[in-house]
Amino acid sequence: MPVDKGVLEEIALRYHLSDAVPDMFIENICQEYTFPWLRGHLADAMRVLELGYGDGLVTKDLIDQGHIVTVVEGAKSVVDAAHNKWGSQLTIYHSLFEEFSTAERFDAILATHVLEHLEDPSALLRRVAGWLRPNGQVIVIVPNCESIHRQLAVRMGLQAALDTLGERDYKVGHQRVYSLATLRSDVESAGLEVVEEKGFFLKVLPNAMMLDYQPKLLIALNEVGDLLPARYMANIAIVARLPQ
Repeated sequence: MPVDKGVLEEIALRYHLSDAVPDMFIENICQEYTFPWLRGHLADAMRVLELGYGDGLVTKDLIDQGHIVTVVEGAKSVVDAAHNKWGSQLTIYHSLFEEFSTAERFDAILATHVLEHLEDPSALLRRVAGWLRPNGQVIVIVPNCESIHRQLAVRMGLQAALDTLGERDYKVGHQRVYSLATLRSDVESAGLEVVEEKGFFLKVLPNAMMLDYQPKLLIALNEVGDLLPARYMANIAIVARLPQ
């Protein structure tokens, strides 16, 4: 069953549209660090579909780079905020992902920090595959259960297992966290072919313990993450396409 729109609205108001989220600057720095990588994959993409608007950072970068952007977003307050900000520069639909339908085909589809919120991620990915142009790409980013900070938490007895959901997971509506193996499995089960795997952010502590970290340190932890195996980073990404 899809997540209720009322639940999405509650999450949006207490998180995405709130000015009182103390760790938002951490999430934003990490999100912005992914932009050059995303741009490299989207260089030839004219029409881009983004699943979820969130705080709009990704959308802004897409528009700034000249893409024709369509967004699907389930929280009405977020849709209204996006309309107010972008007007005719952005096409945005108020719909659950599972209920969205379109005859348009896209050069790229972004699902950044989306699958972990869904009841049936594989089912959505199968729908997404049908919205791609023949040479199009799906780019997925999700939280990683094998992140170093989760490895430490298990060894310290602070959480039962690597995929145990914590307080912050529930606050933002996560239903799961992924490993590269489980993410690859969901993507491939949708009939998509994985062409790249990537990890972002060497996270050694939970967000609540990094609130006094300077931006330079957070950026450095992202940069160092590029030197290490993807499976240990805080966030993992897959680029996939229809089989050639």
